[in-house]
Amino acid sequence: MNSVGAIVLAAGESSRFRAEGGLAATKLVETLGGKPLVRMAAEAALASRARPVIVVTGHARSAVEAALASLKVVTVYNQKFASGLASSLGIGLAAMPADIAGALILLGDMPWIDARLIDSIIGAFLAHDGALAAAPTRAGRRGNPVLLGRGLFAAAARLTGDEGARRLIGALNADELIEVEAPGAGVTVDIDTPDDLAAARRSRAGQG
Repeated sequence: MNSVGAIVLAAGESSRFRAEGGLAATKLVETLGGKPLVRMAAEAALASRARPVIVVTGHARSAVEAALASLKVVTVYNQKFASGLASSLGIGLAAMPADIAGALILLGDMPWIDARLIDSIIGAFLAHDGALAAAPTRAGRRGNPVLLGRGLFAAAARLTGDEGARRLIGALNADELIEVEAPGAGVTVDIDTPDDLAAARRSRAGQG
Protein backbone atom coordinates (compact mmCIF):
# COMPACT_ATOMS: atom_id res chain seq x y z
CA MET A 1 0.00 0.00 0.00
CA ASN A 2 1.64 3.23 -1.10
CA SER A 3 -1.32 5.49 -1.75
CA VAL A 4 -2.89 8.00 0.63
CA GLY A 5 -6.34 9.53 0.40
CA ALA A 6 -7.65 12.83 1.72
CA ILE A 7 -10.72 13.59 3.80
CA VAL A 8 -12.07 17.13 3.99
CA LEU A 9 -14.24 17.55 7.09
CA ALA A 10 -17.04 19.93 6.14
CA ALA A 11 -20.03 18.86 8.23
CA GLY A 12 -19.84 21.17 11.25
CA GLU A 13 -22.51 23.62 12.35
CA SER A 14 -20.26 26.72 12.47
CA SER A 15 -21.88 27.52 15.83
CA ARG A 16 -19.26 29.97 17.03
CA PHE A 17 -19.07 31.73 13.67
CA ARG A 18 -22.83 32.28 13.57
CA ALA A 19 -23.01 33.17 17.28
CA GLU A 20 -20.52 35.97 16.72
CA GLY A 21 -22.43 37.50 13.82
CA GLY A 22 -21.69 35.35 10.80
CA LEU A 23 -24.61 35.48 8.38
CA ALA A 24 -23.95 32.45 6.15
CA ALA A 25 -25.50 29.10 7.02
CA THR A 26 -21.95 27.77 7.37
CA LYS A 27 -18.61 29.54 7.45
CA LEU A 28 -17.35 27.05 4.87
CA VAL A 29 -19.19 28.84 2.05
CA GLU A 30 -17.78 32.24 3.01
CA THR A 31 -15.30 33.36 0.40
CA LEU A 32 -11.65 34.26 0.54
CA GLY A 33 -10.11 35.58 -2.64
CA GLY A 34 -13.37 34.81 -4.41
CA LYS A 35 -13.50 31.12 -3.42
CA PRO A 36 -15.50 29.38 -0.69
CA LEU A 37 -13.31 28.14 2.14
CA VAL A 38 -14.36 24.52 1.63
CA ARG A 39 -13.53 24.72 -2.06
CA MET A 40 -10.03 26.00 -1.23
CA ALA A 41 -9.45 22.96 1.00
CA ALA A 42 -10.78 20.55 -1.63
CA GLU A 43 -8.73 22.13 -4.42
CA ALA A 44 -5.55 21.88 -2.33
CA ALA A 45 -6.21 18.18 -1.84
CA LEU A 46 -6.97 17.64 -5.53
CA ALA A 47 -3.75 19.41 -6.53
CA SER A 48 -1.77 16.98 -4.37
CA ARG A 49 -1.00 13.29 -4.82
CA ALA A 50 -3.78 12.29 -2.42
CA ARG A 51 -6.48 10.12 -3.96
CA PRO A 52 -9.34 9.74 -3.49
CA VAL A 53 -10.48 13.08 -2.09
CA ILE A 54 -13.57 12.62 0.06
CA VAL A 55 -15.59 15.50 1.49
CA VAL A 56 -17.80 14.77 4.49
CA THR A 57 -20.86 17.03 4.52
CA GLY A 58 -23.56 17.52 7.13
CA HIS A 59 -24.88 20.89 8.27
CA ALA A 60 -25.91 23.10 5.31
CA ARG A 61 -25.23 20.16 3.02
CA SER A 62 -26.71 21.74 -0.11
CA ALA A 63 -24.70 24.95 0.26
CA VAL A 64 -21.45 23.06 0.84
CA GLU A 65 -22.01 20.74 -2.12
CA ALA A 66 -22.84 23.74 -4.33
CA ALA A 67 -19.52 25.30 -3.31
CA LEU A 68 -17.79 22.14 -4.55
CA ALA A 69 -19.53 22.10 -7.94
CA SER A 70 -17.46 20.59 -10.79
CA LEU A 71 -14.67 19.34 -8.50
CA LYS A 72 -13.73 15.67 -8.78
CA VAL A 73 -14.38 14.84 -5.15
CA VAL A 74 -16.53 12.18 -3.54
CA THR A 75 -19.07 13.57 -1.07
CA VAL A 76 -20.44 11.49 1.79
CA TYR A 77 -23.17 12.75 4.10
CA ASN A 78 -22.99 12.49 7.88
CA GLN A 79 -26.53 12.33 9.23
CA LYS A 80 -25.15 12.58 12.78
CA PHE A 81 -23.14 15.76 12.16
CA ALA A 82 -24.61 17.41 15.27
CA SER A 83 -22.90 14.79 17.46
CA GLY A 84 -19.50 16.28 16.74
CA LEU A 85 -16.38 15.91 14.64
CA ALA A 86 -15.69 12.29 15.54
CA SER A 87 -18.68 10.97 13.59
CA SER A 88 -17.53 12.79 10.45
CA LEU A 89 -14.02 11.43 10.82
CA GLY A 90 -15.37 7.90 11.16
CA ILE A 91 -17.58 8.21 8.08
CA GLY A 92 -14.71 9.60 6.02
CA LEU A 93 -12.38 6.80 7.05
CA ALA A 94 -15.03 4.17 6.32
CA ALA A 95 -15.34 5.56 2.78
CA MET A 96 -11.64 5.05 2.06
CA PRO A 97 -10.63 2.18 -0.26
CA ALA A 98 -9.42 -0.99 1.47
CA ASP A 99 -5.95 -0.75 -0.09
CA ILE A 100 -5.19 2.77 1.11
CA ALA A 101 -2.13 3.27 3.33
CA GLY A 102 -3.54 6.27 5.14
CA ALA A 103 -5.79 9.28 5.04
CA LEU A 104 -4.89 12.93 5.35
CA ILE A 105 -7.51 14.79 7.40
CA LEU A 106 -8.12 18.35 6.23
CA LEU A 107 -10.37 20.81 8.03
CA GLY A 108 -12.59 22.80 5.71
CA ASP A 109 -11.91 26.05 7.56
CA MET A 110 -8.11 26.15 7.13
CA PRO A 111 -7.50 28.15 3.93
CA TRP A 112 -3.70 28.33 3.95
CA ILE A 113 -3.01 24.62 3.44
CA ASP A 114 -1.55 23.94 -0.02
CA ALA A 115 -0.71 20.92 -2.15
CA ARG A 116 3.02 21.22 -1.56
CA LEU A 117 2.57 20.80 2.19
CA ILE A 118 0.15 17.92 1.69
CA ASP A 119 2.63 16.11 -0.56
CA SER A 120 5.43 16.71 1.95
CA ILE A 121 3.41 15.08 4.72
CA ILE A 122 2.43 12.14 2.52
CA GLY A 123 5.98 11.65 1.30
CA ALA A 124 7.43 11.70 4.82
CA PHE A 125 4.84 9.21 6.04
CA LEU A 126 5.38 6.75 3.21
CA ALA A 127 9.16 6.98 3.57
CA HIS A 128 9.11 5.67 7.15
CA ASP A 129 8.30 2.01 7.70
CA GLY A 130 6.29 1.55 10.87
CA ALA A 131 4.90 5.09 10.88
CA LEU A 132 1.32 5.30 12.14
CA ALA A 133 0.75 8.99 11.51
CA ALA A 134 2.33 12.21 10.28
CA ALA A 135 1.68 15.82 11.20
CA PRO A 136 3.06 19.27 10.34
CA THR A 137 4.70 21.44 12.96
CA ARG A 138 5.49 25.13 13.07
CA ALA A 139 7.79 26.66 15.71
CA GLY A 140 7.36 23.60 17.90
CA ARG A 141 3.58 23.59 17.66
CA ARG A 142 1.79 20.68 16.02
CA GLY A 143 -0.87 21.62 13.47
CA ASN A 144 -3.11 20.31 10.69
CA PRO A 145 -3.66 18.48 8.41
CA VAL A 146 -2.83 15.23 10.18
CA LEU A 147 -2.25 12.00 8.28
CA LEU A 148 -3.63 8.86 9.93
CA GLY A 149 -2.14 5.57 8.84
CA ARG A 150 -4.45 2.59 8.34
CA GLY A 151 -3.19 1.20 11.64
CA LEU A 152 -5.07 3.98 13.44
CA PHE A 153 -8.33 3.77 11.48
CA ALA A 154 -10.05 1.43 13.93
CA ALA A 155 -9.12 3.53 16.96
CA ALA A 156 -10.17 6.72 15.18
CA ALA A 157 -13.54 5.17 14.30
CA ARG A 158 -14.19 4.59 18.01
CA LEU A 159 -13.83 8.26 18.91
CA THR A 160 -16.98 10.06 20.04
CA GLY A 161 -18.34 13.58 20.39
CA ASP A 162 -16.17 16.46 19.28
CA GLU A 163 -12.93 14.55 19.74
CA GLY A 164 -10.60 14.47 16.78
CA ALA A 165 -7.38 12.50 16.43
CA ARG A 166 -5.32 14.70 18.78
CA ARG A 167 -5.30 12.17 21.63
CA LEU A 168 -4.36 9.32 19.29
CA ILE A 169 -1.53 11.34 17.82
CA GLY A 170 -0.31 12.44 21.23
CA ALA A 171 0.02 8.85 22.42
CA LEU A 172 2.42 7.87 19.64
CA ASN A 173 6.18 7.64 20.09
CA ALA A 174 8.77 9.34 17.91
CA ASP A 175 9.10 6.32 15.61
CA GLU A 176 5.36 6.13 15.04
CA LEU A 177 4.65 9.83 14.47
CA ILE A 178 6.50 11.59 11.67
CA GLU A 179 6.65 15.37 12.10
CA VAL A 180 7.15 17.65 9.11
CA GLU A 181 8.28 21.24 9.59
CA ALA A 182 5.84 23.51 7.76
CA PRO A 183 7.14 26.53 5.83
CA GLY A 184 4.34 28.82 7.04
CA ALA A 185 2.00 29.40 9.96
CA GLY A 186 -1.05 28.23 8.01
CA VAL A 187 -0.98 24.81 9.69
CA THR A 188 -2.21 26.44 12.90
CA VAL A 189 -4.64 29.00 11.43
CA ASP A 190 -8.34 28.30 11.05
CA ILE A 191 -11.43 30.44 10.58
CA ASP A 192 -13.61 30.25 13.68
CA THR A 193 -15.19 33.71 13.76
CA PRO A 194 -16.12 36.59 11.44
CA ASP A 195 -13.08 38.43 12.82
CA ASP A 196 -10.85 35.53 11.77
CA LEU A 197 -12.33 35.73 8.28
CA ALA A 198 -11.79 39.48 8.11
CA ALA A 199 -8.16 39.02 9.16
CA ALA A 200 -7.66 36.34 6.51
CA ARG A 201 -9.11 38.62 3.87
CA ARG A 202 -6.76 41.44 4.91
CA SER A 203 -3.83 39.05 4.76
CA ARG A 204 -4.87 37.83 1.33
CA ALA A 205 -5.23 41.39 0.07
CA GLY A 206 -1.78 42.23 1.42
CA GLN A 207 -0.26 39.28 -0.42
CA GLY A 208 -1.85 40.46 -3.64
